[in-house]
Amino acid sequence: MRSRQYGPDLTPPWKRTPGNRRPAPEVPAEPDLVVEEVTTGFCGAVVRCEKTAQGFTVTLEDRFGRHRVFPMEPRGFLLEGKAVTLVRPPAAAPPAPQAPRRTASGSVAVPGARARVARAGRIYVEGRHDAELVEKVWGDDLRIEGVVVEYLEGVDDLPAVVEAFGPTPEARLGVLVDHLVPGSKESRIAARVTGEDVLVVGHPYIDVWEAVKPSALGIGAWPEVPRGQDWKRGVCRALGWPENTGAAWKRILGSVRDYTDLEPGLLGPVERLIDHVTVGGPAGP
Repeated sequence: MRSRQYGPDLTPPWKRTPGNRRPAPEVPAEPDLVVEEVTTGFCGAVVRCEKTAQGFTVTLEDRFGRHRVFPMEPRGFLLEGKAVTLVRPPAAAPPAPQAPRRTASGSVAVPGARARVARAGRIYVEGRHDAELVEKVWGDDLRIEGVVVEYLEGVDDLPAVVEAFGPTPEARLGVLVDHLVPGSKESRIAARVTGEDVLVVGHPYIDVWEAVKPSALGIGAWPEVPRGQDWKRGVCRALGWPENTGAAWKRILGSVRDYTDLEPGLLGPVERLIDHVTVGGPAGP
């Protein structure tokens, strides 16, 4: 009986890599990847991949919770029955730096900041809708600065309000007036009270509704309303809205997300008022 002759290479056939054979595909050893180690038949999910003095190793965990550590050799594992070479997973990219959160007015938000003790200075805003819009867009900034906004029912009351307030360099007064245009009654009243410690500014719009960009509401432009007609009701009719100005304003205010939904003719005056009243004495802590 002839004895069987063995060659010098005792490597199992499935582990050999002849020169004319394609190398096994490289697969990142990502956590939870299930593979089988070809020598032992140990099957498990990847738990971790580590670098040692001898090279990289991979730790597998089988369904009974047992761990085994194996060197990451070429063609050392089977994935879905096919030989693969496990490689180290690519390093995770560092998290991108987050942009600072902004308030609705575009200012950098101060996380966790409390409202300051109110300043002696004040801002008066003519018109309830105007005051609500200022609060929505600039409310966070005003609380950080300790600025209180008061409601001014009508510009006719402005001289009495200024006299009662008694503005000083430490207690400045700012006033936002509706439809402040040259030659108007509003401009004449504003000129009577304006001084170093009193700043009266206004917007050029018929109503503060117009200070909201039409695009925020999904319309092409604010309608033209003939003279002599109630402007707000005329707008509602032209847009096909119910003639309920309160409901219409809620719809308009709800469409405003931040300062980008407002016209520059309102943004500039409000920012000037905030700057004016915060120049005086500092707010409390």
